[in-house]
Amino acid sequence: MKILSIVFAGLVCALGLVSFSASAAEDNLKTVASINENKAALVGQTVSAQGKVVKVNSGIMKRNFVHVQDGTGDANSNNLIVTSKQTANVGDQVTVSGVVVMNRDFGSGYSYPLLIEDANIVVKK
Repeated sequence: MKILSIVFAGLVCALGLVSFSASAAEDNLKTVASINENKAALVGQTVSAQGKVVKVNSGIMKRNFVHVQDGTGDANSNNLIVTSKQTANVGDQVTVSGVVVMNRDFGSGYSYPLLIEDANIVVKK
């Protein structure tokens, strides 16, 4: 199975469907669905994911809220909300890396079952 994964990754790279980097963060990329499904086990850990920015709320409580989707998951697990001092534009392809936090309540109705906080956001060119 591992050989098939390596062959598939090589094929995808050769076709130019994605670009691979030697960075440790990209070696440990997780899907949006897998982060949602395993959030309890990931609390306090730094995770990285790639996807498309679908919504941005800037300057709320001195941070930006960036919503990222990668096409994985269902209606309950297809969105990742990232908080950061950095931002991106709707439609940007990004890599995000930050700390997994569960049940974050900012008050005034702003409660999130899952957040990736203090994230680094890199927009793909």
